[in-house]
Amino acid sequence: LGPRTLVMGVVNVTPDSFSDGGSFYSTPLAIEHALDLLDEGADLLDIGGESTRPGKQERVSEAEELERVVPVIEGVLRQRKDAVISVDTYKSKVAQAALNAGAEIVNDVSAFQWDSNLAETVAASGCGAVLMHMRGRPEEWRTLPPPENIVELVMRELNYYASVAIKHGVGRASIVLDPGFGFGKNFEENYPLLAGFRRLQALGFPLLSGTSRKSFLGRTLAAANQDADPSERLHGSMAAVTASILKGAHIVRVHDVKAAVETVKIADAVLAAEAISA
Repeated sequence: LGPRTLVMGVVNVTPDSFSDGGSFYSTPLAIEHALDLLDEGADLLDIGGESTRPGKQERVSEAEELERVVPVIEGVLRQRKDAVISVDTYKSKVAQAALNAGAEIVNDVSAFQWDSNLAETVAASGCGAVLMHMRGRPEEWRTLPPPENIVELVMRELNYYASVAIKHGVGRASIVLDPGFGFGKNFEENYPLLAGFRRLQALGFPLLSGTSRKSFLGRTLAAANQDADPSERLHGSMAAVTASILKGAHIVRVHDVKAAVETVKIADAVLAAEAISA
């Protein structure tokens, strides 16, 4: 992490991803896609084997998730030894296997809340950790009561999750926080969260923003009363990426890496000019 915003490319090794519909479900296709994202300029890859799309109820077993992600991590690193890989999982055994295979970051959508052993696994390895905020579980999202203030709720709970991680031995310098756009936040809550993103800097941790192709963008881009399909949310995603960077994001997690790399260059240039003129 430094003066340049980093681009994290998403590799979904799942048959039911909301964003790409399982286009890269097989190991060879996932590896090929990951290498393409690196060629497009991704600084990091986030490889996941379980979808957390809205309404999802069934869980993927540890064995199945391991079978999906570990061969992809190994396959990428065989060809790109310097690639920095994050494993998107909330399961400690999957995280450990991924770290053994060469991953350097654990990205947990539950912020260590769903597996009590994951914090210890991360602490023992000394790897990086992304702690994401989620309200409830995917099957509950449509029935959650609205919070009084979404930014204050996210700040309070992320601060708590980070403190718990540190108490379990995770190094403070290893932690990145993610407000979890779309994860238990409805259309009316995501834009206030994005507008208030700068306030999260007060927590004292680097920040990751994952707005790419999210449904709240699709609703805004709707035509003829039909939300824009995930494949049609590129320009909206880059607008949200720009807003995130201008408000303090250190990492942006995206599906469209080439476009994001170009977007980041412009947003970072604006920030650099602002710093000079301040």
